[in-house]
Amino acid sequence: MVTPFDEAGGVRLDLVANLTEFLISKGVHCLYPLGTTGEMLRLSVEERKAVAETVVKQAAGRVTVYIHAGSMSEEDTIALAQHAYDIGADGIGVVTPVFFGANDRELEAYYVKVARSVPESFPVYLYSIPQCAANDISPQLAQSIARQCGNVIGLKYSFPDFLRVNEYLTVNEGEFSVVPGADRLFLPALAMGCEGVVSGVSCVYPEPFVAVYEAFRNNDIEKARKLQRLATQYCEALKSGANMSYFKEALRIRGIDAGVMKAPQLDIPADEINRLREVLSELDRQAQTLL
Repeated sequence: MVTPFDEAGGVRLDLVANLTEFLISKGVHCLYPLGTTGEMLRLSVEERKAVAETVVKQAAGRVTVYIHAGSMSEEDTIALAQHAYDIGADGIGVVTPVFFGANDRELEAYYVKVARSVPESFPVYLYSIPQCAANDISPQLAQSIARQCGNVIGLKYSFPDFLRVNEYLTVNEGEFSVVPGADRLFLPALAMGCEGVVSGVSCVYPEPFVAVYEAFRNNDIEKARKLQRLATQYCEALKSGANMSYFKEALRIRGIDAGVMKAPQLDIPADEINRLREVLSELDRQAQTLL
């Protein structure tokens, strides 16, 4: 989920609630606020808690809600993890420490401490996005963490390396949930044994992603392929979140106010919005024949 901001940089909780409702109405199975798409590191701990509370309250048990809790400090991550448990979220995701390099010994100690800060019944997903975070989680490290912490049940992997994905799928003798963050690889990831996708693009256009999942579950692979091609075209149109403003402007085109970007990032200019409107209009026409 994106995080809607006002012009002064404040969080619009009313728009968070509206976006939650929109996504539930489109059939998503799980909401994941405050991740990379949600510009998490630009929010204070208190702002992140407020967003998490809003999503959980608005969802009201109708769909699963996982809160992203990873932060710039271990103390903040633990505070956000415990808060997610306290407000009734279904679990959390925790990105690796970012910017500053961390070795495997440090990463293992970090994740074990975070996982043990919440009840063992509260699920935790590791989250590796090495191209942004400067740190990575090897399959061996994931195995070591999961062996020590029974609530570490899976991993979100946002780098398009299927050889690595295949290795993750062997953790805990295959009893380890793996979800890609690469929207364009959703269908092949399902075929490999992944359980879903954590998709920024589906915050704007959930319909093709939900349809891919349902077609795959129904063993209609040809339909799933066509739908994945459509989903990929939406990814290309929205630049796969290279600037979250594409997501927010596209939501606005769809009639959902998702606020503006938080500085230092800027909203995309008017001419780019007009081009986006044209591309999405054509894709929407194509979607009518498939969805």
